Amino acid sequence: MRSSDHWSPLTSTTMESYSISQLAHTFGLSRSTLLYYDRIGLLRAEQRTAAGYRRYSKPEYDKLERICMFRRTGLPLADIQVMLAGDAEPGAKLLEKRLKELGDEILALRNQQQLITTILKNISGHQLAPVMNKQMWVEMLEAAGMDESAMHRWHAEFELRAPQAHHEFLISLGIAKGEAERIRKWSRQGSVSD
Repeated sequence: MRSSDHWSPLTSTTMESYSISQLAHTFGLSRSTLLYYDRIGLLRAEQRTAAGYRRYSKPEYDKLERICMFRRTGLPLADIQVMLAGDAEPGAKLLEKRLKELGDEILALRNQQQLITTILKNISGHQLAPVMNKQMWVEMLEAAGMDESAMHRWHAEFELRAPQAHHEFLISLGIAKGEAERIRKWSRQGSVSD
């Protein structure tokens, strides 16, 4: 390592630098996590003290901030490396893929929630807090004064603005995929064929 690569008191006065412990504390990470990031090349300290301790510059601090943000989205480290490379197209595809995965996970959890509620109701005989389903949704819309025509306009607008979100919403109500497709077709054309 060149002497210019070492951290020194002179460079610390002209440029912010952070120890591994400071970064770990600031970002709520363990020291071993930061060492792992270094080993895989995700975040490397470009400076070292005379004693060999890592010192992280402000750009590395900012990079770690982005890494933590991407980790909160659930992206794996390999995908985060792609995101940090700065090429927008692959990064956007990775985020779209993750968004779809999250949508699928939410729907699966919603279905599990409805199933558990049904099982608990059958086992205990107690009335539990209701989980939103198709029947409850339709009853709420009717109670709000919406007739068939108003419901159609609501669905048509949802389908027009966000078709995938419309589909996911219908599935989240416990509606079978075939029926959800019929409702979406009705939203686009005008009537549900039974």
